[in-house]
Formats: sequence, C-alpha cells, structure tokens
Amino acid sequence: MLQLSQRQTLQMKLTPQQVQYLQLLQLPVLALEQRIQAELEMNPLLEEVDELTQQQEEDKAQDAQEAVAEIPKAETSNNEDGYTFEDFMNDNLDGYKATVSRNYDEDREDFPQPAEITLAQKLRDQIFLLDINDEEKLLGDEIIGNIDEDGYLRRDLALIVQDLNLSHSLMITLERAEEILKLIQHIDPPGIAARNLRECLIVQLEVSEGNHELADKAMIILRDYFEDFTMKHFAELSKNLNLTIEQLKPVIELIQKLNPKPGEGQISQQQNYVIPDFAVERDDDDFIISLNDRNVPPIRINKGYKELMSKKNKKGQEDGVKDFIRKRFEAAKWFIASINQRRDTMIRVMRTIVEKQRVFFETGENLRPMIYKDIAEVINMDISTISRVVNGKYVQTEYGVYELRHFFSDKLTTQSGEEVSNKEVKIKIKIIIEAEDNNNPLSDDKIAEMLNSQGLNIARRTVAKYREAMKIPVARLRRKI
Repeated sequence: MLQLSQRQTLQMKLTPQQVQYLQLLQLPVLALEQRIQAELEMNPLLEEVDELTQQQEEDKAQDAQEAVAEIPKAETSNNEDGYTFEDFMNDNLDGYKATVSRNYDEDREDFPQPAEITLAQKLRDQIFLLDINDEEKLLGDEIIGNIDEDGYLRRDLALIVQDLNLSHSLMITLERAEEILKLIQHIDPPGIAARNLRECLIVQLEVSEGNHELADKAMIILRDYFEDFTMKHFAELSKNLNLTIEQLKPVIELIQKLNPKPGEGQISQQQNYVIPDFAVERDDDDFIISLNDRNVPPIRINKGYKELMSKKNKKGQEDGVKDFIRKRFEAAKWFIASINQRRDTMIRVMRTIVEKQRVFFETGENLRPMIYKDIAEVINMDISTISRVVNGKYVQTEYGVYELRHFFSDKLTTQSGEEVSNKEVKIKIKIIIEAEDNNNPLSDDKIAEMLNSQGLNIARRTVAKYREAMKIPVARLRRKI
C-alpha cells in the first residue's frame, strides 16, 4: 500500500555560483588563464577586449551619458509600462564590461612550442581504454590532475571524491574510487598515482614478469617487513625470511631496481617553470602587493548580442533565442563576478600574510609561527577558503620565490618564552647535521641536547620528526665509508 510521509532535515548546499568561485579560487595563475580561455570558447556572450578598445568605449559612453543628461526628461520618459528584456540588457550590460585584468600584456609573443605528449595526456589516453563509465573516467581525470612531479597522489582520495561529487552532482563512493585508483596504478608507468613508496613498489612487483620466486620474496618484504627494509636491518630480514645473506642479496637488489619515482623524467620543461601568483616589493617602510595576472586576458560581455535580441524572428523562435541569451548572460555575469571576487580574496590573504610575517619580508629570515586560522580570523573567512588560496600558489619576494604554504608553521617555545617557527628549528637541525663528522654522525638525542643548549625546548622525538620531514636518514644510515 502506498504511504505518504513527511520528514524534516537540515542540509547545507552550495549554489552553482559558489562552487564556481571556490573552483576558480584554488587555480594558480596559469590554470586561471586556461580556464578563462575555455569559458570564452563555451560562452558566446563573453569576449576578450584590449585596454585601448575599452578606454575608447568608456570615453564614448561618458560622452553619451552627458548628451542624454541634456535631453528634457519628458522626451525620455515614454514606454514606462513596456519595459522589456532588451531594455534590461541595454541598462545593465555596460555594468558588466569591467575587465578581468587591467594588466594584460599586449606585447607578449606566443612563440610556437614543439608538439609534445605529456605524462598526464598519456595517462588520460589509457584511462579512456579502461572498462569504466563516464563518471568514473571523470574521477580518473581528477586523480591525474592531482599527481605530483614524482608520480605520487599527494591529495587525499576522499577529498577528491568529495569535491567531484559536489561540483558535478555525482554519487561515487570511496570504495569505488579506491578500485578506480587501483586500475590507474597498474597502467603505464606502473606505480603511478601511488600514495606512498610502499604502495608504489608493491604495484610494480605485481606487474613484473621476471623471476617469480624472487618477486614473491620481495613482496613479503614490502608487505610485512618494509620498515626493516628501509632501515637496512638485513640481519633481521634474513632471520624472518629464513634466508642467508647471500640468498637475501638478489631479493634486495630486485627491490632496489624498482622505480621509486614513476613520474620522474616525464615532466616537460614548460611544466617545470614556477609562475608566481603574487609579487611583493619593498617601498620604504611599506610593501606593494600585486597579483600576477598580466597574461590573464581581459573579458567582458559581448554587446553585439543586444542587436540580436532586438531582431524579430519570423519563424516564432524569438522567445527561445532570448531564453538562450538570458541564460548565457547570467553565466557570463557570474563568471566575471567570480573572477573579481577571486582577485579580492587573494589580495586580502596575501596582504595579511605580509603583515603577519613582516620581519621575514624585510630580512628574509626569522619566520614567525602562523596557522591558517590566524589569517581566517583577520579577514573573517573560513579556514577552508584560506587553504584554497594558499594551495599551489607562489609569491615572488626580494629573497626568492616561495610557496605560500612556506609561511605557515607550528610554533615552539624557547626557554625565554619566545615563540619560534618550527621551520627555523628545522634549519638549525639541518645546519648541525651538515657539520657533523661523517664517520660518527650525531644521534637525535645529541642534536636535541645541542638545541637545548641554544635555548630551544625540544625533545628527541621532535628532532626525529623534523629530520624525517626533511627526508634526512637516521644517524646509522648517514654514516659514510
């Protein structure tokens, strides 16, 4: 029997405009330029305009407004009850012709580049051949977009699925996403999109066609004794696998022949360039912060479509044409608004970072401890918004180019009560290790004692944590013959 029931729930949903803004916010400058070019191709109401043309049109518009102001009011007040969509377009279109960028480099020469198939394109071509549906191929494309230069998937798969489901209204489960990721890891090069070294090496062993007996023993090491392998505890491995050192040697050599960086060597020269999103320059006692959007094309709404709206369609399709233009107009309006909002948010975040880290921008040293929450509280935004701005963005300073994440770090307290960034402590640890005796490297305990003598309250486990973060091996593995 059919039954009707009511249920009240509370949900939080983002509008399409908010989703678009968040997507644009996380794009670096080069990706933003490509995104705008794609939008220009998809939306006919958007057009690219140079600064000279815009200045001329603004001058004409100002002259026209002055001329209209001189006309008696009675002569311009007819058609009060017949306000049409054409009138709306005429009244509002000029309000959205502000360009996305006023720093467009008209003299830039786009030199032809040699044709080249990137690793990402090779992976996408292989994903197209997998037995998965279109939605899952979209997930595969998103996974590829988050692979770093070494070939690892550094972003949490759950976050990728969450963003994809939100922006495209999909229902892909995390379990299915793991299956898709597994398929991608087994295409060429094997081990691509692995989340850690262990996973990368295991995938390569699974597809290897060499000595199966050695491969089976190597798989046992990677799955059950990976830590002993990385720590070079060969005696322990020999005992656990019931092998002699001579029998263990070819197994270890097989693992060492695997590629720990499946994406290395596949990145083109163009992709290796870092294009700063900001520039910070010193001006006496102040700083000038500028957004690097000089190559971002200025865009506006195409006024030519006003004429199309005013024409009568003899076949009675005028309403359909108007409806199409109305939808494209709204999309163009929100796109330009999102671009402008993106610029405003990024400038506010960068300005606050400079204020918080003023000493560093003045001297290039003494980075202060700071977290995302510190910036979010100042500009009254969510922490996730700060994360989107910071992720993948770079700034050009007088002391070099830095990723914005470089300015964020946890704090340590000195014996005098002063707060010090953990990045400054890492630098001190690195200096101590570089000056150590190679025949008798310093233990973490000894490094902690030296730092404590310098006034830093730091424990041995903290030294080990920072050393591992800098990818510096333990003392035993640093010993050189």
